[in-house]
Amino acid sequence: MIIHMPCAKNHKPLSKFPCIFRFFDYFHSSSVVVGSENYHGSSEISRFKNAQNPFDEFRQRDVSYYNHLLFDFSRDGLNQKALETYAFMNRSGVLVDGSSLSCILKASTSLQDYAFGRQIHCHSVKNGFFKDVSVGTSLVDMHVKNGNLDDGKRVFDEIRVKNVVTWTSLLTGYAIKRMTRKVVEAFSLMKSEGVKPNSFTFATVLGALADEGAVGVGAQLHGMTVKNGFDSSREVGNALVSLYSKSGMSREARYVFDGTDCRDAVSWNGMIAGLMMNGFDLDAFVLFYRMRVAGVEFTETTFATALKLCSNLKELGFARQIHCQAVRRGFGSFDNVRTALMVCYTKGHEMDDAMKMFSLIGTVQSVVSWTAIIGGCMKNGLTLEATDMFLQMRREAVRPNHYTYSTILAALPTNSLFQVHAEIIKTNYSNSPSVGTALLNAYIKMSKTDDAGKVFRQIEEKDIVAWSAMLVAYAQQDDTEGAVKFYGQLAKEGAWPNEFTFSTIINACATQSAATDQGKQFHASSIKSGYNNTLIVSSALVTMYAKKGDIESANQVFKRQLERDLVSWNSMISGYAQHGYGEKALGVFKEMQKRNLEMDDITFVGVISTCTHTGLVSEGEAYFDMMVNKLHLSPTMEIYSCMVDLYSRAGMLDKAMALITGMPFPAGATVWRTLLAACRVHRNIEMGKFAAEKLISCKPYDSSAYVLLANLYAASGNWQDRSKVRKLMDDRKVRKETGYSWIEVKKKTYAFMASDVSHPLSDQIYRKLGELGIRLRDAGYQPDTNYVLHDIEEEQKESILSRHSERLAIAFGLISLPHGVPIRIIKNLRVCGDCHTVFKLISTIEVREIIVRDSNRFHHFSKGLCSCGDYW
Repeated sequence: MIIHMPCAKNHKPLSKFPCIFRFFDYFHSSSVVVGSENYHGSSEISRFKNAQNPFDEFRQRDVSYYNHLLFDFSRDGLNQKALETYAFMNRSGVLVDGSSLSCILKASTSLQDYAFGRQIHCHSVKNGFFKDVSVGTSLVDMHVKNGNLDDGKRVFDEIRVKNVVTWTSLLTGYAIKRMTRKVVEAFSLMKSEGVKPNSFTFATVLGALADEGAVGVGAQLHGMTVKNGFDSSREVGNALVSLYSKSGMSREARYVFDGTDCRDAVSWNGMIAGLMMNGFDLDAFVLFYRMRVAGVEFTETTFATALKLCSNLKELGFARQIHCQAVRRGFGSFDNVRTALMVCYTKGHEMDDAMKMFSLIGTVQSVVSWTAIIGGCMKNGLTLEATDMFLQMRREAVRPNHYTYSTILAALPTNSLFQVHAEIIKTNYSNSPSVGTALLNAYIKMSKTDDAGKVFRQIEEKDIVAWSAMLVAYAQQDDTEGAVKFYGQLAKEGAWPNEFTFSTIINACATQSAATDQGKQFHASSIKSGYNNTLIVSSALVTMYAKKGDIESANQVFKRQLERDLVSWNSMISGYAQHGYGEKALGVFKEMQKRNLEMDDITFVGVISTCTHTGLVSEGEAYFDMMVNKLHLSPTMEIYSCMVDLYSRAGMLDKAMALITGMPFPAGATVWRTLLAACRVHRNIEMGKFAAEKLISCKPYDSSAYVLLANLYAASGNWQDRSKVRKLMDDRKVRKETGYSWIEVKKKTYAFMASDVSHPLSDQIYRKLGELGIRLRDAGYQPDTNYVLHDIEEEQKESILSRHSERLAIAFGLISLPHGVPIRIIKNLRVCGDCHTVFKLISTIEVREIIVRDSNRFHHFSKGLCSCGDYW
């Protein structure tokens, strides 16, 4: 902020001084203004440079005359001329006064010549000018704007009589350092001491609140500006537009903008940038047009903002027109204008044009232009090129800033990440929230949660982005308990969750280990915070409810979505498919077709899985053909696995094998495991043995290959070969995965395994099982001992069946959960056929709804039926 101090009275410029002219006034504050606005009168500056030295003819002027010159130069931005004038005064023996020092301090501040400013500070102290309020105020301003808040505060404390400009300078210092709480405290203290704030004071405080997003306090301050009559002033209006825009309140920002008197380029640029910030690109475009019609002189920031707008709208043609206008008006060579155009090219995938523009940005590119071209390479999938550009930038001795590091970290390979991390520590950027968050994401992608945690703890000022990124680490590790605890820590630290935070924690609650009600609790929190209808949160809710077995709640959220992305549609298709509602799943897909929506391979995984679980082989083939030949999507390994599953479940093992043989890449473990499981069901020993060999070659220590092959031999009565497979497992130290079933009762999860007697209510559980056994036989149940693949007596087989983990869980649920509450069980293995029959009968005789999530899908048991239609 330029502080206008009282100097000698203005008088009409003499005709002998054609070089002395007036630039237009402007207000500039680093805490308020969107971008600096500088008038570039090239012809006037040229005339000034060519003029003769004005001091040659007037060497005997008094100090008031020179003060007038200093004031004019300082006000008009001719700060170097102000310094030359001051030097001339010293050489001529003119005794300077407080006004002289105040003006020259402002000039040195504008030039960021801190060394000279400190000399003037010493001169002021030695010659007794320190008590002059104008000098003291300028000293405070000089120190804080050069980043030395401590010295600025010391000078402020030593000034006995402080005026509003003095206080505003201190507030500016706090605002520059983003010490918002200090800004509010100093502002309150200022008022308590009876100093009335002016429009610049309000603008400074509002600017600090805008940077912090403290719209609540800002709205109160807005009310104060209305009471004091400053609400329509230009500087306050500009600050309020920034505050409301940064808080997502575009309507309020527009209301303030429309009511601001004497709007300048800063006002228009701020409002256009605010609309862009909140996604109202078309409205911003209209306002840009209105600015031109209103005859407001375009500035460097105007052109840069307009080019960013073209980037968002992908209007390359219009961007080129704007660049031509910028060139005609003398702004074409400015780095930020060229950089904005370069970014526009990268977003439009015109990398050749972007590289040409990059090569034109001077012989030595700035860190901003380097960061922009590196970011452009990243956005266009050119990660290797981005890494090369970063290395070239370092070879040319251009020091990266926090934006550069934040951009390049996503592209670095593992070994380079450690090197760049070391460089970040050396340059002290590890404390930066943006760099710290980028490092977090880099380590999280490498599944190095511990390293990510260390980086997180080193970030001094953790913003919600950093908190959310760390939350992702827990979610990716399926550590729901850790994620929930971390979210609680986030709340205690006073960080406000945003839509990304809620999306992450809701996704963490979609894991099998998560309690059923946890996701619902965070759903409620998102409603209270107003984020439940945002796209990213609502999509996460659809996925969470579908994965937790509450497909109806998923459908309700889906229907309420104002906007749907591909994640939402895919979640509903796969959700219905996993729950056995094939018709509904295909209905969602057909609705996507009607709307001509974009589809991807995940969409067809859901659709083909639906056909798999409902026995619709010809329909599955048709959808596969649509994907490959109509939409030209390349089938992934998962798609081929679904097709193999489609044929295998229908008993078409030869067709499944032919598909595997014709795959364009070697079949993976999932494909062979799917075929092997089908061979066990259909008892095709030869093909099963071949599939098992392939699966073991892919994953030698995957127990499923040995278990499925052993079960295939056992189902065929080949106990000798089964024993050989079991011995091979022992020799290779391959352990079979233990079967577990989990059930949640009163917000606590209980785990059971077969024949488990560890539960405190074990006696009651087995008593309930005995009671159920009698009632089941009365209902016509006959144990299917074919699912017991052991060479033992039938009675022993029946005993083993009755003690399966899922039966223990259902018995516990029946004695613990009140009637009318659905019993939800999770099993890590595929539910056996005999237990499936038992659950259907229990749903009838106990009149209970039972939901079982096994390794393949959901089973909804009700009134003696299962949603899978006995086809799973």
